Formats: sequence, structure tokens, C-alpha cells
Amino acid sequence: MAEPRDILGRAPSLAETLAHRLREEIASGRLKPGERLPTEQMMSQTYGVSRPIVREAVGRLKHDGLVTTRQGAGAFVAAPEAASTFRIDIADFSDKEEMSAIVELLMAVEATATAHAAVRRSEEELEAIRAQLEAMQRAIDRGEPGVDEDMGFHRAIAEATGNQYFRDLSRFLDQRVHYFIRTARSNTARHSGLAQAVQREHEAIYAAIEKKDPAAARAAAEEHLRNAAARLALYLKP
Repeated sequence: MAEPRDILGRAPSLAETLAHRLREEIASGRLKPGERLPTEQMMSQTYGVSRPIVREAVGRLKHDGLVTTRQGAGAFVAAPEAASTFRIDIADFSDKEEMSAIVELLMAVEATATAHAAVRRSEEELEAIRAQLEAMQRAIDRGEPGVDEDMGFHRAIAEATGNQYFRDLSRFLDQRVHYFIRTARSNTARHSGLAQAVQREHEAIYAAIEKKDPAAARAAAEEHLRNAAARLALYLKP
């Protein structure tokens, strides 16, 4: 199986690459159920990455249910029946059908979460959302993509739903659809005027949440995702 790659020639993160290699080790049977994974130090030396990178990669496998951890004993390959049955692995952003399906899923989840956040958010949660919005603007002013700030904005909205499952699913989608967000934000930064257009979409989402208007919040979130998909399609044109 080919290793996942980002479009426009950018490589996936080291943690993503290491997690992919470990998944292959488990899938091939080279790492068997119940077997202890090498220590962080050993994997750090073997793969030439830092221990925090190893920790993040193992965390991804744990989130998938492929690995379990025991305090003081390390990480172990989970039994096959314990593995998560739902996965999203995007390797080819030029597959329009796949991207359409991903956008449809994001719209169903994020638009609903945004509508709930508009109704349920506290003043403190609204402040957290606003802080990420302002951080994105500062990143734009510096000419940076603002990927982390973008993801933080949407995570803050998920937190404001007051629903732990929206929060968990948001984190899952952060990890699995990271390329989608990173590519859209990174490329937007290269096109004059587009970064600020994206920020106006975020401002519309925030304004609806601030007003506690769930219908407007849902509509703004859906519009943002439709436009993000259109921008991604633009970047993929030869």
C-alpha cells in the first residue's frame, strides 16, 4: 500500500508517516495482537524521529483502537475485535467523488455542531471561539496560513455544544481530515484576497453563534464548507 501523501508535493507529518508504518506492521502480522510495541526510545532511534513524534503516532493508533496502553508497561497491539471499525484515510485529493463524500460528512457534523453551539454556548465558550477567530486574523496579517488557529476555532465550537460525542468526533475529524484543512488554508494564503474571504466566513459563523441564532449558524457553517471544497477544487486544477 502506498504511503499517504499530501497534494502539491508536501509530505505528510512525521507522526502521520510513523503511524502509517505501524499500522502496516500490525496489518501484516509483523506486530501481533497482545505484542508490546517497542519503547518510545527504541522507535525514536529506529525511525529517526523525536519521542514526542513517537508518542503522537502511538496516540493515533490508540484512538483507532489498534493499540492499548498500560500504565508503566507500555503500548500493546490490541485484539482485532477492539479496533475501530470507522476510519477515514484520504490519500488522493483529486478524487472528486471521495472529496464530495467527505464534504457531505463534514457538513452534516459541523453544521449541526455549530447550530447546537449557538444555542448552548456560555459566555466563556463564546470568548474561546472569539479568541481563535482573532488569532486567525493575526495569522492572516502575518501572511501565515493559520492552520492551527482554524482547527482551534472549530474545536472551540465543538466544545460549546456541551456534547462529548461532538467533541470526540471533532478530534477524530481533525486527525483524519487534517490534509483537507491544511491544504485549503495553506493554499488560500497564497492567493491574494482569498484568506480574508475565508476569514469573513468564519466571522459569519461567529456572529451567528454570538446572536444565539442556530439557523444562521448552520447556514454559515454549510456555506463555509461548500466554499472550502470549491477552493480545494480550484487548487487542484492543472
